[in-house]
Amino acid sequence: MRSGPSDGAGVPVLAVGLTGGIGTGKSTVAELLVEHGATLVDADQIAREVVEPGRPAHRALAERFGTGILAADGSLDRPALAARVFGDPGALADLNAITHPVIGAEMLARREAAAARGGIVVLDVPLLRDEHREVLDLAVVVVVDAPPEVAVERLVGQRGMDRADAEARVAAQVDRPTRLAGADVVVDNTGTLADLRRRVDEVWADLEARLAVSAARPPAR
Repeated sequence: MRSGPSDGAGVPVLAVGLTGGIGTGKSTVAELLVEHGATLVDADQIAREVVEPGRPAHRALAERFGTGILAADGSLDRPALAARVFGDPGALADLNAITHPVIGAEMLARREAAAARGGIVVLDVPLLRDEHREVLDLAVVVVVDAPPEVAVERLVGQRGMDRADAEARVAAQVDRPTRLAGADVVVDNTGTLADLRRRVDEVWADLEARLAVSAARPPAR
C-alpha cells in the first residue's frame, strides 16, 4: 500500500499524518482541514470506540484491571482506569499492549477505506512516531506547534485545567524538538484563530499541490 498516485484504487490519494502536543490546537487544525475537504481518521476517536462494551479491548481491560474500572452501566470508567495506571509503568505497559494494536488495526482499516475514495486523508495521531509513518504509509507529516507556555495557558483558560496539572501534562509530552524534527510541514499556532485559519489555508494549498504532483506520476511497477 503506497500513498499516491492512486493507492491501487485508481484514484489519487495523499495520506497526511497530523500531530501536535496537548494545547497546541491540533484538533482545531483537523477541523479546518475537514472544512477544506479532507477525510479525517482520528486516533483519539478510535481509542474511545475500541473500549466500548462488546469490543475486544473492553473485555481485555476488565480482565486485566478488574471490574473497578467499569461504570455502573458497564462502560469504561476512564478516570478510574487512569488512576490505576498512573505512576505504574507496568500497568501502563499492559494498557498500551491491550489497546495500541487494536487502535492501530482500526486506523489502518479506516485509512485504506478512505484512500479508496481518494483525495487528501488526514490521520490525526497524537503521538505520531516513525513506525506510524511507515505502517500508515504517510506521504506528509504536519506538526501543529506552540510554545509550552502557550499550551499551558490554553489548557488553563480554555479547558479549566489546574495550572500544575496543565504544566505536568505539557512537560510529559514528547519534547518539542523531537516532534518538530519529524515534520514535513509545521503549523505555528501561537497567534489568533484568524492567523491559524490563514496558515491552514496555506497548508491546504500545499497538500493539494502535492496530491496533484503525485497523481501526475506514473504508477510504480
